Amino acid sequence: MTGAAGPVAAEAADGLPSGERLWAMLAIGIAMSMAVLDGAIVNVALPVMAKDLQVSPGAAIFVTNGYQLAVTAALLPLASLGDILGYKRVYCTGLALFTAASLACAFAGSLPMLVAARIVQGLGAAGIMSVNIALVRFIYPHRMIGRGVGTMALIVAIASAAGPSVAAAVLSVASWPWLFLVNVPLGLAALTLATRTLPVTPRSGARFDGLSALLNALFFCLLITGVDGLGEPGRSGTALAVLAAAGAVGVAFVWMQARLPAPLLPIDLLRIPVFALSMVSSVCSFSAQMMAYVALPFYFQDVLHLSGTQTGVLMTPWPIAIAVVAPFAGRLADRYPPGLLGGIGLVALSCGLALMATLPPDASAAAITWRLTLCGLGFGLFQSPNNKVIITSAPRERSGGASGMQSTARLLGQSLGAAVVAVIFGYLHTGGTVTVLWLASGLALAGAVASGLRVRR
Repeated sequence: MTGAAGPVAAEAADGLPSGERLWAMLAIGIAMSMAVLDGAIVNVALPVMAKDLQVSPGAAIFVTNGYQLAVTAALLPLASLGDILGYKRVYCTGLALFTAASLACAFAGSLPMLVAARIVQGLGAAGIMSVNIALVRFIYPHRMIGRGVGTMALIVAIASAAGPSVAAAVLSVASWPWLFLVNVPLGLAALTLATRTLPVTPRSGARFDGLSALLNALFFCLLITGVDGLGEPGRSGTALAVLAAAGAVGVAFVWMQARLPAPLLPIDLLRIPVFALSMVSSVCSFSAQMMAYVALPFYFQDVLHLSGTQTGVLMTPWPIAIAVVAPFAGRLADRYPPGLLGGIGLVALSCGLALMATLPPDASAAAITWRLTLCGLGFGLFQSPNNKVIITSAPRERSGGASGMQSTARLLGQSLGAAVVAVIFGYLHTGGTVTVLWLASGLALAGAVASGLRVRR
């Protein structure tokens, strides 16, 4: 390992030496695993938390929503800070904040205290997520960036798949505060590694735009709140009003950003056709994936009458397939056109979802498993090449903006996908699962078209 100041990754240096690279990726891997896991494991523990804190299940949802809103609202501002102050500084500060907030969550004695700590924890997670891909660009040599983003995709896939199992394992031997306490030693270890091994990156020298950050946070909070409200027919009028307000804020936000030389919302990057197409592909793919993730458990339990345990087992092949394919897809992206690989992957995802939509009522576990495996293989083949295009199509000094957009596209796609399912289920109940799957298949196909358009570019 290097000294406490960290190695300098300026334009003259093409990545870190292999030994330092491993330690740096270990630091990023631990931090990203914690941030992704905390977005998943808390959902499993919500009933226990509600009972222990003596609140209703509806109120307990704010423990999850507060975290997600904080992450989404802070991603782009913190990515901008990464360009200004250096990615290492933002990453380490976010990791320290996440670790401290985890301790606060564990000792929260009331719901307001827990929600407040979760919001702070979400801000820390945003610091981690906003610049992680930007750091990969400076950790790996240019010829190996696909391998780096493939490793990140592997970490996220494993953490996502392990979330419910980790939560169940912890809750089987300890109370819910331990879901947060386990982050403390891991966070301190990752912070020690990060301060010693992550590269010090060039700084833009620009000034942070506080008004843009405020409009960004307001827009995403209104958008996600409005979209979530569409899933409840009784609140549809209020939800539409909130979405109209989000639209007005969004127009003002974009108008302001279009006149800035280095905007917080990277409109300058969205003017790059291959970058814009990558964003479209990303939002479509994550929307399609989340629609299936949310709808299929209801289908398995309400239509096929499977138990919760059987449902969990049947959903496992999808993330496992992503974890298996993602590293290889990253290596392939260093040798073959990422747009072509991503297009093939999303066509496979679309086919897998269409096959699930046409599943016979008496389908066997094997028939479900191979279809979901196809979905996971397709998504895994898409994700790493797409992330490589996102980060490498941006100028080196705008890596933070590109990294923030990558995470924002993922969270926005997931939020929209979950909202679509809520709206369909609100009117068709769980009988709308087939409709959801066909829509998801169409979205994946639209993403494949956008990905294919990048090949010549």
